[in-house]
Amino acid sequence: MVGVSEGDDRRRRDGVSRRKFVKAVGASGAAAGLAGCTGRGSSTNPNVVQWAADDDVRTNKDAIETALHEAGLDENIRLEVLAGNEQTGARQSQYQRWLSANLEEPDLLLVDSGWAIPFIARRQLLNLSDNMASEALNKVNNDYFQGSVTTGKSTDGDLYAIPLFSDFGTIQYRKDLVRQSGFNPDQENWATEGISWKKFSRVTKKVLQDNQNIDYGFTFQASNYEGLSCCDFNEFMTSWGGTYFGSVDNLLGPVGERPVTLDSQNVIDSIKMIRTFIHGNNAPNTLNDFEGGIAPRAVLSWIEETSRAPFSNGNAVMHRNWPYSININGAPKSEGGFGEDLGVMPIPYGVKKGQVNKQGLGGVASALGGWNVAINPNTKKQDKALQVLEAMTSESFKLKLFEIIGWIPPEPDLLETQRARDVPIMGRYVDTLKVAGQNALPRPVSVVWPQESGKISQSVFAAYAGDQSPQQAMSTLNSQITEIEEYNK
Repeated sequence: MVGVSEGDDRRRRDGVSRRKFVKAVGASGAAAGLAGCTGRGSSTNPNVVQWAADDDVRTNKDAIETALHEAGLDENIRLEVLAGNEQTGARQSQYQRWLSANLEEPDLLLVDSGWAIPFIARRQLLNLSDNMASEALNKVNNDYFQGSVTTGKSTDGDLYAIPLFSDFGTIQYRKDLVRQSGFNPDQENWATEGISWKKFSRVTKKVLQDNQNIDYGFTFQASNYEGLSCCDFNEFMTSWGGTYFGSVDNLLGPVGERPVTLDSQNVIDSIKMIRTFIHGNNAPNTLNDFEGGIAPRAVLSWIEETSRAPFSNGNAVMHRNWPYSININGAPKSEGGFGEDLGVMPIPYGVKKGQVNKQGLGGVASALGGWNVAINPNTKKQDKALQVLEAMTSESFKLKLFEIIGWIPPEPDLLETQRARDVPIMGRYVDTLKVAGQNALPRPVSVVWPQESGKISQSVFAAYAGDQSPQQAMSTLNSQITEIEEYNK
């Protein structure tokens, strides 16, 4: 297992600094502080808006500033970018210190969609519903991926942060090998319709049998860490019609007033499926009608980058990961990628949508990542910060970010434009990304998620590893999460 810290993984999982990440694997970590890139001092210049963002924004500041001006931002308004710690948890802590101290700067904040809600619950971000221009506000509320928008809203529906870009889990696969084994993913529209997990297991097993030089069928992330509870497990159980709290509508709360449904048969079946993939059909608590033994036991120690390495090295058939990985694996063969031999499809389904009574469950499902932009409520430059935010909602700006950084526009219709399709590598997969975005679900981040997440990943890991039966693990977990919910009601 290569040396990726949990903090590095969290950074990678949510799409920050995607170009630099591979080079950074094994490094000791980013600097703890934040440093300005311009040195102009926004406090003394009323036209300079200070934005706490990341190194991608800092590196591309001039192009981003130009794109904002082309989108209608006043030419006199400039940006000063603070490149934040690459570890998302460290950046969250830094923001907490700033906002708790009521500091006037930074004016703008790049906030992880996975932890914006606690800041909103504490009313530490500016209420955009009360301050943003109605045209821009309506565009965000009506035209963006609704899963992304939800991560920037309060429980009463007010908007506090607008999505800057979205990230979605998908399956990457070796299209060339799949075709050689007799399957036709293009004719069957895998890219947009997806396939069932049962067929997925059959395809993967057949390709493995036909290619003795490939060791792994399916690589994904099943280590005992945040990424398991928020993302992989969330996708797997939702695709089976299971969920944490009764329905997708309850993922973000209200705490203590939502049913805990982790012991449902749908959730247990999703665990049995993963156990089948890892341990084979002869192991206890597996599914006989699925092909087994297609995932190595090593997935139990893998996170994003460690699971990507075998696939990128040509030693796996299927791989679950985030769009940054598509950009790597879809690179031209001359640059070490698979080129157009890389296929991408939505996360498969265990049961079709509509076979489950609760809305939003079953069918293809993708965990939601990405980052939003919010305004410091203590800023003395609120008007200018709002102008920057409103320019960010323009079509031209979002497409420019897709071109220069590879950040997926949070507006599904933009993925259908020719300009989006012309973006190198990522442009080939915009149809799949749109489907993934439309079926994306936020991680269940509420004020109690930090307490719940560790217990979830621990129990799911134990069930996947075979240390506990799925029924036992989920029954215990259901009681633990119920207790946390009741205590914090």
